[in-house]
Amino acid sequence: MNKAFTRESDDDDEAGADGGEAASPLPPGTRNYITPGGYTRLLNEFQHLMDVERPQLVEVVSWAASNGDRSENGDYIYGKRRLREIDRRIRFLTKRLDIAEVVDPCQRTDCDQVFFGATVVLCDEQGEEQRYQIVGVDETDFARGRISWVSPIARALLKARAGDRVRFMSPAGWREVEVAEVIYQQIDS
Repeated sequence: MNKAFTRESDDDDEAGADGGEAASPLPPGTRNYITPGGYTRLLNEFQHLMDVERPQLVEVVSWAASNGDRSENGDYIYGKRRLREIDRRIRFLTKRLDIAEVVDPCQRTDCDQVFFGATVVLCDEQGEEQRYQIVGVDETDFARGRISWVSPIARALLKARAGDRVRFMSPAGWREVEVAEVIYQQIDS
């Protein structure tokens, strides 16, 4: 059988081939809500892959292929593997950008309820304050206080106002927090 139609390894499976982003829990049939900064970051990554990385790699693979025996040519083998990874990531980014709906939190003036893009200050059972920004699934960074709008805590917070108490399921079990403040501000990249 021609090697062109065989799978090289089990990790080339198409089930998770959209750029290794299998952990992005975007509900089926929904828009990809994203902040302007997040959209710009995805678009810049897409353009960098298309305009810089992929053309350079194609040139290296082409050069390596011209050297002869491809079965023992490391530049060719690893170049082709990296090219598949880049193409996979490009497909993933294309799909995400196609369904993206940019929502600017700065446009929400006079809103006291929690919606996408809100910065929410919470007070937990111990009286400690925590600040979270509700962002898109591609922008989630818990270390920076950015939580996805599809996360359990964000879903519990949606439509809440300052002073409301909300319950949500956390990894440690059910928790109850009080919404101390709801702010709509620029979310830094």
